[in-house]
Amino acid sequence: MDFSNLDVQKYIDLGVEMVASYAPKLLLALVVLFVGLKAIKLLNKILDKIFAKQHLDPSVAGFLESLIAITLKIVLFIAVAGMLGVQTSSFVALVGAAGLAVGLALQGSLANFAGGVLILLFKPYKVGDHILAQGYDGVVKQIQIFNTVLHTPDHKKIIIPNGAISNDAIENYTSLGTRRHDIIFGIGYEDDIKKAKDILLNLAKDNKKILKEKGHEPEVFVGNLGESSVDLNLRVWCQDKHYVGLPADFFELAKAEFDANGISIPYPQQDIHHYYETKDPTGKYEVEV
Repeated sequence: MDFSNLDVQKYIDLGVEMVASYAPKLLLALVVLFVGLKAIKLLNKILDKIFAKQHLDPSVAGFLESLIAITLKIVLFIAVAGMLGVQTSSFVALVGAAGLAVGLALQGSLANFAGGVLILLFKPYKVGDHILAQGYDGVVKQIQIFNTVLHTPDHKKIIIPNGAISNDAIENYTSLGTRRHDIIFGIGYEDDIKKAKDILLNLAKDNKKILKEKGHEPEVFVGNLGESSVDLNLRVWCQDKHYVGLPADFFELAKAEFDANGISIPYPQQDIHHYYETKDPTGKYEVEV
């Protein structure tokens, strides 16, 4: 091929024109990319401090920071590509289609992720709270991306999907700080109710775990007239940490005090009447008891 006939100057001019045309766009795109990445990094540091102040679970906070950073970087790269003249509409459509396919394939996981986000936003519970959720009673040990981990009182590890928890009722036993206990004691119908009530109130006043301030004073009242006993309801308030073992503090002491004061603790009894027939000399039947 003969290169002597090629107009070298023409191609040089074309190259210079292209550089002059695209160099500002390229430079501006690089500046935007650099500044955008720095801004995303700074935002991550700010979010890290906010999450630390809110005492979020570290794994959840890290995941949220990563998710936000990745999303912002994708938006930034699309914007930079558009500044360079790349047709971004088809690219966005491709990303959207891929996102839809992944979303359909991972519906359950996405629902659990969304549930985790709702838990973080509305804070129905936090790590260390004692809750009842999905029929499981335990202390929250971890709030993960897709699941919440509980430890039950009998030391079992329960993993519950966040999607299920966020869409159902949650009982949080510790969020208010105090809890009420209703402890039932049965006495006989012949026993002195006032004396029994005084005994229970004195036991409550002597117990250091029981709250005594206004609005949380111990009280005793007749809660039910049962088939074989008068049921006295001892109502007391305590800190959540004392709730589980509190009844055990009373049963043995109450039994000893009741015995010392002649108050019985009845148990169910049944009277059985036996009837049978006998035949007298005249041939008639009699019923005897």
